[in-house]
Amino acid sequence: MKLQFKEQDFQLEAVASVVSCFAGQESIDKKFSFERSQDLLRKAQNAAKGLGDLYENDINESIGYRNSPINITEQQLLENIRSTQRTFDLVESHTIERPQGIISGYNLTVEMETGTGKTYTYIRTMYELHKQYGWSKYIIIVPSIAIREGVYKSFELTQEHFQDVFGQKIVPFIYNSSSPQDIETFASEARISVMIINTQAFNARGADARRIYMELDQFGSRRPIEIIAQTNPIIIIDEPQSVDGEQTLQSMQDFKPLFTLRYSATHKVEYNKIYRLDALDAYNKFLVKKIAAKGIVFKGSMGRSGYLYLEQILVSTDKAPLALVEFEKRTNTGTKRVREKLKRGDSLFELSGGMPQYEHYVIQEIDGNFNRIEIHGQVINVGEALGDVNETDFRRIQIRETIKSHLKKEKVLFSRGIKVLSLFFIDSVDKYRVYNEQGEESLGEYADIFEQEYRMACTDIAELFNEDYVQYIDTNNPSKAHKAYMPKDEFLEYINRDAANQIHSGYFSIDKKKKLVDPSTKRGKKGEEAASDDISAYDLIMKDKERLLSFDEPTRFIFSHSALKEGWDNPNVFQICALKHVESGSQIRRRQEVGRGMRLCVNVHGIRQDFDTIGDQVHDINKLTIIASESYEDFAKGLQNEIAASLKDRPQKATEEFFIGKMIANDRGEEIRISKETANKLNKFLYKKDILDDDNKITPEGKSIIEAGKMPLPENLEVFRPAITHLLKSVYSGEIPKPENDRKTKEPIKLNANFAKKEFQELWAKINFKSIYTVDIDSEKLIQDSKININAKLHIADRTYEVKEGELTESSKEDLENLKGFDAPTRMTIKLKTNVYNDVRYANYGLILALFLFLV
Repeated sequence: MKLQFKEQDFQLEAVASVVSCFAGQESIDKKFSFERSQDLLRKAQNAAKGLGDLYENDINESIGYRNSPINITEQQLLENIRSTQRTFDLVESHTIERPQGIISGYNLTVEMETGTGKTYTYIRTMYELHKQYGWSKYIIIVPSIAIREGVYKSFELTQEHFQDVFGQKIVPFIYNSSSPQDIETFASEARISVMIINTQAFNARGADARRIYMELDQFGSRRPIEIIAQTNPIIIIDEPQSVDGEQTLQSMQDFKPLFTLRYSATHKVEYNKIYRLDALDAYNKFLVKKIAAKGIVFKGSMGRSGYLYLEQILVSTDKAPLALVEFEKRTNTGTKRVREKLKRGDSLFELSGGMPQYEHYVIQEIDGNFNRIEIHGQVINVGEALGDVNETDFRRIQIRETIKSHLKKEKVLFSRGIKVLSLFFIDSVDKYRVYNEQGEESLGEYADIFEQEYRMACTDIAELFNEDYVQYIDTNNPSKAHKAYMPKDEFLEYINRDAANQIHSGYFSIDKKKKLVDPSTKRGKKGEEAASDDISAYDLIMKDKERLLSFDEPTRFIFSHSALKEGWDNPNVFQICALKHVESGSQIRRRQEVGRGMRLCVNVHGIRQDFDTIGDQVHDINKLTIIASESYEDFAKGLQNEIAASLKDRPQKATEEFFIGKMIANDRGEEIRISKETANKLNKFLYKKDILDDDNKITPEGKSIIEAGKMPLPENLEVFRPAITHLLKSVYSGEIPKPENDRKTKEPIKLNANFAKKEFQELWAKINFKSIYTVDIDSEKLIQDSKININAKLHIADRTYEVKEGELTESSKEDLENLKGFDAPTRMTIKLKTNVYNDVRYANYGLILALFLFLV
């Protein structure tokens, strides 16, 4: 298969934002060249020694090409930047912003959410800058070798696409200190030339890393850095938040860049931001996957050392719900953990073989609606573990839940031709694979657990296929039924085709002996800082993405130690599980975690499953599940907070200050800048018309009106309606989409063959309408009618009271009979003469009755 690329509006906008900043720059057709004088001197010395003459061909070989200088003033550049910022509703820069300590050069910031094609965008920007201004020298600086390899692969994948669009290809090279001749080619070629380099190559203190600053014989005793600097390259920083150390920023100046472009989704510092496609934009425009989370919680001990994990509630249309529970059981060979489907009334004490920690633990209730059980007075939700839960237990649960989510997703997407991948992050390589002293390989703890759990999961899934054909339907929206019927053996054949040890692979570092090493290990001489250890066996995972996306390739589960850092991603990652300890104080770790799988998936033909391809089913198909090492609530709140922090520069209120200074234009291109007086009037006008609330936030009704472009405006601003509408649309409500709780999603209903029968479909067409019954009540008439009816029909019985004299007991009867003149006990009922309700008004009865009827 081959990945397909197409032009997307948001990427073209990001490209245009950079190009527009240099409006007025002279378009240069000729190439700016420079003579590498040291090369000429070397050749002249060789000629004098009889080693060769220096003729015209030699001089031509000593010519290099550089980017033409920026020939617009800094003030004009600032005006261009401000104009671009207004176009994209960004805060306008007051000055040219530069990193601290950097006094020259220009920096432009582009914010693009992970998964929206950042690399594609800046590659296309190179083509456009070359087309518009003739600039041809580019250096891409990356923080890690993982990103470096991913960028290089992107150039390879997009070559044909850009050849069709621009009529030429870019062939980049990766800087290697042992191959300085690539730099000579970089400087001497007139076409677009691109070098990809990670920061360690020019910023580390190791001897090998300093070669870029060393005088080398290949360059006639010149330094590679000097040759690069003479080209005045345009620097593109991929993920600048990871390379923005003071020393790195200073080292970058040795390249003498014409200007610097900074691309990321999570900038720490922004300089002259000219484009924004943030998390909220990307989600609302269906450009990234929807996020779901599956929380796992350790609730605490039951008082003893027992263990219990509620894995799932199994609901059936014809049977009572069952609970899939893991617990400890006494066997002839000792205690082991088992998973069993339990029903209401089952006793864990009996099922466990009489283990004392489960005494009195009887399942009292199984709630399929809320996904929980009640046992011995405790409520346990799906995904919660009790008792003696250690680190290994917890990781096993995470791995099991990842496999279950993976297989569940595969059942739905297999017939659509979409391969499903899952990604595990681990904090130590030997948890996945171990080598002994003789170099012999064995499974690490997590790989061993994975294979055990996968075999068990495959057995479970095979039991579900007891019919010739299955179909899945969304219970909340039957119209979105997955219409393709799938023979049971086709999917099962795929699942059973490969053994458990064939379907997982790892992306890890290797040392010179081809043994896995921990990425935290630093290699090098004493006092030296080693380069990144991410040089790894990435042939399949990093270099052959198309093969990985093919059903012919067995690998479906990937383990990596590059946890939570920028780098590898794949469009068909649907599950992410972090089997690692989270570093404390990390402010963006959840966004980094989900970022590895946010890209929209592709099918076996390389076609992206986006809105243009599948319409509003984008988020039905593209859903990324995070198997969290915390509760769903904690994960969701944390992710929302991280996203909210990234939206800090987005306006949430249409205050007077928001409008002041904004430039708006009419249909004739006439522009005005909103004054303080106009801003004040506009703000008050929108408030009076209920477009804004008391806190200057846009009301729900106002949002709908703005989206339709029909909000009321002062008469003098009517001609600027499109511009003001665009401005108001940039104000967002502050509501951030909450990740879906994967535990709460309804299981699809498995339909039998009767669903497709004509008789049922005809019946369904008649009864599947949603009906709403409404009642209009005339409150005043209801009260009056109630009063009339009460006065006419309400009967209140006479009130009486009873007087009792003397109570005769069995024990005193004989004594009383011997007494003369004693009367027998009597009872008297007397009518109450005074009406105790004479102060109650009938109108109140009518009102009470009316309220009762209304509530009912």
